[in-house]
Amino acid sequence: MENKKNMDVSEQIARQRLKERGVEVEDIAKLVLYLQEKYFPEMTLEDCMESVNAVLSKREVQNAILTGIQLDVLAEKGMLDEPLQSTIAVDDSLYGIDEIMALSIVNVYGSIGFTNYGYIDKQKPGILAKLNNHSDGSCNTFLDDIVGAIAAAAASRHAHRVARVQP
Repeated sequence: MENKKNMDVSEQIARQRLKERGVEVEDIAKLVLYLQEKYFPEMTLEDCMESVNAVLSKREVQNAILTGIQLDVLAEKGMLDEPLQSTIAVDDSLYGIDEIMALSIVNVYGSIGFTNYGYIDKQKPGILAKLNNHSDGSCNTFLDDIVGAIAAAAASRHAHRVARVQP
């Protein structure tokens, strides 16, 4: 993890909430590698973690994490009014607010993130498969999209950085 002295409270809490929900920075970095290894075979997990940490340092991303996880927790506890409670609890396919929140993260690093996000959202590799499995009673309606968006944004960040150093 990044040095806590360099993080503000919002970033520290956002990272803690991810961890509490079973998501580690390395899990997200593995998604970045999944997205980019075909295009950048020399990319390492360490490179991916650097990009994920950069994405997590953005206030917009922290706000999405905190808001999305809070809504998931409230849905798990049955504390939302109907019909929102049922809609979020079952991750209704016609409810798109979770994806809209994720797109606010993806947008931080440009349009390439949209395609990365769409792809990873459909594939659901790694931690996304775990988050999307509702058999344990957890609600990750927002979290799975947020994690996918962080990975897509980190992959986009890496692509932009590599493009700047190539002739």
